Amino acid sequence: MSDAKKLSGLPRIVVICGSTRFMAAMNEADLRETAAGRIVVKPGCDMKSPHPLWSAPADAEALKARLDDLHRAKIRLADEVLVVGDCIGDSTRAEIACARSLGRPVRFTHPEVDPGTED
Repeated sequence: MSDAKKLSGLPRIVVICGSTRFMAAMNEADLRETAAGRIVVKPGCDMKSPHPLWSAPADAEALKARLDDLHRAKIRLADEVLVVGDCIGDSTRAEIACARSLGRPVRFTHPEVDPGTED
């Protein structure tokens, strides 16, 4: 797909990863990446904020699984990953591992939280 994107003249695609508790920082990163001429994809749901779509525990659990799958698809689509936030949880750590296994470059707003490569 990368070759097809290059041939079509599409700008680089950056996927933003990190905990949704950093949504304000993600929005700022989106603004900066967009201003730099990159296409940005990021989490579209903040399940840490109340909403009828995930108010029932069973609904929340099913939606979380679908959103995790969707975010991994965004990582596969992207040319690179930008991890936002000053701490890394299990989900973000798995996203970083996924990106690196696909050969995607990973940048961090806080490089000190980079878990490094996992052997």
